[in-house]
Amino acid sequence: MSSPAVTFAGKIPAIIVFGDSTVDAGNNNYIPTVARSNFEPYGRDFVGGKPTGRFCNGKIATDFMSEALGLKPIIPAYLDPSYNISDFATGVTFASAATGYDNATSDVLSVLPLWKQLEYYKEYQTKLKAYQGKDRATETIENSLYLISIGTNDFLENYFAFPGRSSQYSVSLYQDFLAGIAKDFVKKLHGLGARKISLGGLPPMGCMPLERATNIGTGGECVGRYNDIAVQFNSKLEKMVEKLSKELPGSNLVFSNPYEPFMRIIKNPSSFGFEVVGAACCASGMFEMGYGCQRNNPFTCTNADKYVFWDSFHPTQKTNHIMANALMNSTFPHFL
Repeated sequence: MSSPAVTFAGKIPAIIVFGDSTVDAGNNNYIPTVARSNFEPYGRDFVGGKPTGRFCNGKIATDFMSEALGLKPIIPAYLDPSYNISDFATGVTFASAATGYDNATSDVLSVLPLWKQLEYYKEYQTKLKAYQGKDRATETIENSLYLISIGTNDFLENYFAFPGRSSQYSVSLYQDFLAGIAKDFVKKLHGLGARKISLGGLPPMGCMPLERATNIGTGGECVGRYNDIAVQFNSKLEKMVEKLSKELPGSNLVFSNPYEPFMRIIKNPSSFGFEVVGAACCASGMFEMGYGCQRNNPFTCTNADKYVFWDSFHPTQKTNHIMANALMNSTFPHFL
């Protein structure tokens, strides 16, 4: 357990999560979309070895954060009917795999747009007030930690995949458009009572196995342009957060940047105990995710802990654990 988390234990009543597949714990199982992972081999290293809809062989970063704060070992998905408000009172995720800031991104695979996640959060507040009583619920809402992890799909699944947005916006203007949506979302959250808010940046998305595999003629190098775009976008988000934190009364906003810690793993995998960084564990390790990661694929690796990536887009549980610790160390002290 990392030290900031220890200092924190008992001070944070809940972790509330918004975002995409990096933090979705299975909401997409309950909506009509192909962006799912509630089948084997997903979840094979999860408690009980069962697939939950997390795009991972085990836990995602937010699960580790919840555990480190002494809340509970996993953060459940809001749409999962096997949980109720007594579970959600200490942590819940509204995230939806394949979504983005841009509504056009969530439309691609018919997943929950960010505005819909906020609607579900309002519904959650109503349930929480009924469950805890108004005063205690208000206290929970104010002291909870709000984590937002989203944005990669806006570029890789939308902007660079379809002609729509790229014919309307240059990359730089699209970044500004997304940052504007992020700002608006944080303001709305604050208006609903949230105070401790962490806005996550983009990882080195050019180093995902899918991007390396399609980077023809480079021998599977990371796509430098995509990484540069992530760095630029992160810098815009960071400036926006800095400015906004001065405008919103009583707010404690932090920009949480996964880029550097993730890059450290990618540049020096062996120092973290990894053997494979360019290909994923699942199937051929180059293209497959979701339904492409079939249960009986003979190429799927036996020990995911040797791999940085689980499928062509998503990190393994081990990588998620390392990233959770890195982000807790850099971000959490700001909330103390």
